[in-house]
Amino acid sequence: MLFYLILGAVVVAWLLWGKRKPLFAGEGWRVGAGVASAAAFAAAAYAGVRSQWPATLALCVLGLWCATSARQRPVIRKVSEPSKPQLSAGEARSILGVDAKAGPDEIQAAYARLIRLAHPDKGGTAGLAAQLNAARDRLLKGR
Repeated sequence: MLFYLILGAVVVAWLLWGKRKPLFAGEGWRVGAGVASAAAFAAAAYAGVRSQWPATLALCVLGLWCATSARQRPVIRKVSEPSKPQLSAGEARSILGVDAKAGPDEIQAAYARLIRLAHPDKGGTAGLAAQLNAARDRLLKGR
């Protein structure tokens, strides 16, 4: 019985040590945890057949812990872009080339003329098209 407890402690120590320094590249640790889980359940079955209930319980808990850690997926967090400063109305007018008295039709016409040249499908850049979109939205929607 003591052998199984020591074996379980070694497996737990090995898995916890692996958290600090990855033993396997990529998803390899999941395979190791799955193998450790299967080994713990096999040892628990053997200990149960021999009526060693404390060791059986400890190995079942170890097997469940290894199985749940093997099924965990890493959390992938998106890197948030730094918030862009709000485009002022004056900047939006200068980007589109309209004056302060321009109405929605003039703004839309200037946008259409410029986006034809700046669209990525026509050889422009996505950044320039995004600036034109932001300027149009700022002037038409007042964001």
